[in-house]
Amino acid sequence: MTTATYPALAVVETGSIARGFVVLDAVVKKAPVTIKLARPISPGRFLLVFGGDVDVTQESMETARSVAGSDIVDELFLPGVHPALLPAVDRAIVAEHGEAVGIVETTTVSSAVLAADLALKAVDVRVLRMHLALGTGGKGWFTLCGPVGDVDAALDAVRAGVRAERLVGLELIARPHAEVRGFLG
Repeated sequence: MTTATYPALAVVETGSIARGFVVLDAVVKKAPVTIKLARPISPGRFLLVFGGDVDVTQESMETARSVAGSDIVDELFLPGVHPALLPAVDRAIVAEHGEAVGIVETTTVSSAVLAADLALKAVDVRVLRMHLALGTGGKGWFTLCGPVGDVDAALDAVRAGVRAERLVGLELIARPHAEVRGFLG
């Protein structure tokens, strides 16, 4: 997996795996974007994450919407994506002793990506790990760390910026035990 960052990021979740592959093909044919993830996810959906310059990413996103039509489960177009967001996808870092950890769980990958971007832009926290859909029934979740006040403020930013029906859980562990820290990253 590449750790590149992009000026814009797009996420498309389709309700059909077959339609997802068609959307993937249309997106890369439309404009020179970089595909970060393209895979079937449970329960029988397809996840596509891509990025690039704002104009080409937006152009490909419009194509994705058109080709997917009513098969879109959720979507996100994020110009000005925080540069620390993409490198955190399926990468694990361990929180340092004394750091607080926040856990955010959402019903879709798109809402998890949006939540992580909001948290990173709100205060100076680090994303420990982003887990996008595999083995979670299509959900997205991530952990973040930093001083307890900053993590709390990041969770407040998520609460304020993500639709309530997309949030499954927002939790804060002020000082995780040493045995637990490794599991949170």
